[in-house]
Amino acid sequence: MTNTELILNMLAEASTKDISQATNPQNLQENKTIAKQGGNVAKIAKEELEAQTGKKVVTSLSAKKILEDKK
Repeated sequence: MTNTELILNMLAEASTKDISQATNPQNLQENKTIAKQGGNVAKIAKEELEAQTGKKVVTSLSAKKILEDKK
């Protein structure tokens, strides 16, 4: 996982937490909806970054592979 992927994951988690605190969901379905909304925030950021850089942000590389390549 690249630094950018980690940051996008953190953005999704933080957005989900903030939306949840703002809306106070009462059941599982409301929590699922909020999780999708939080993920959508990260998706929009990912798509914008890809549009600006002209390259994919999410890779198929794993952290293990990246660390092995640095040796």
